[in-house]
Amino acid sequence: MPILSIRHVTTYHYNQPVAFGEHRMMLRPRDDDDQKVLKSEIEITPAPLQLAWSRDIFGNHVAIAHFDDRAAELRFASDIRLDHAPADFRATDIAESARSFPFAYAAEDWPALMRFTQPPAARRQLDRWSATFLRNDGSADTHELLVGMTQTMRRNFRHVSRHQNGIQDAVRTLECGSGSCRDVAALMIAALRSRGIAARFVSGYVHLADDDDEDVAGGNTHAWVQVYVPGPGWVDFDPSGGVVGNQNLIRVAVAHHPREAIPLQGTWYGSASDHLAMKVAVKVKMADLAAARECGGADRRHFR
Repeated sequence: MPILSIRHVTTYHYNQPVAFGEHRMMLRPRDDDDQKVLKSEIEITPAPLQLAWSRDIFGNHVAIAHFDDRAAELRFASDIRLDHAPADFRATDIAESARSFPFAYAAEDWPALMRFTQPPAARRQLDRWSATFLRNDGSADTHELLVGMTQTMRRNFRHVSRHQNGIQDAVRTLECGSGSCRDVAALMIAALRSRGIAARFVSGYVHLADDDDEDVAGGNTHAWVQVYVPGPGWVDFDPSGGVVGNQNLIRVAVAHHPREAIPLQGTWYGSASDHLAMKVAVKVKMADLAAARECGGADRRHFR
């Protein structure tokens, strides 16, 4: 299984020292069956007065930092080593009872899945669009439906960088034919939930081609979709990249709504003009195997 090295640095710049309120971080990847964290370090400057770790209702790692010092720069540098096991999604993986859509989830699974099947309020346009992946009688091969939707969205939707806060409305993304990775993921989730298929939002990293130039990022923060399929369970689908399965995808957080999976958020105190810029740099690459073995599976969390 490949060992990946992830460095994620976020820096906030101000034109004079300001005070900082609570900051919430979701930067440490999940420990799932197909990915295991070998090492986790975070360096925060200025050092927080307190750094507390916990897990939310979805099992995501959450860190809360409280500050005492004022500063003109606030920097978060996360370093991760991760054992990653790529997995495909095959039609034969699906339980016999769910290989044809529509299907029903098992009664014992329903309490945990119910919230992920709640349809959006405005669904007429979404249902009209998702019907193009169904037969005339409303049925479909489940594998073909999910794979076809993922790959069609990659071809038909233009990926754009959108720096505004929040998520673009799913119908707006459908009408524009464009959106950020999180917008396109939200559209696919809304369309699937409208059809009674359990889907949730995923945020994390995508591993791009390695590059020897240290100034060139080999990865990005990213957002995609997980669908609960009877048999394999939660399966990754990346409509922005047209990827089915977890190939090159590193999960940090899963959530019902994108606002529950923001990588870094917090407050500061000063005038609006004090804020100069926020810079984010991400590097994902294959780790040196010798160094990875030295980690010995250790998980270290600290700040300086």
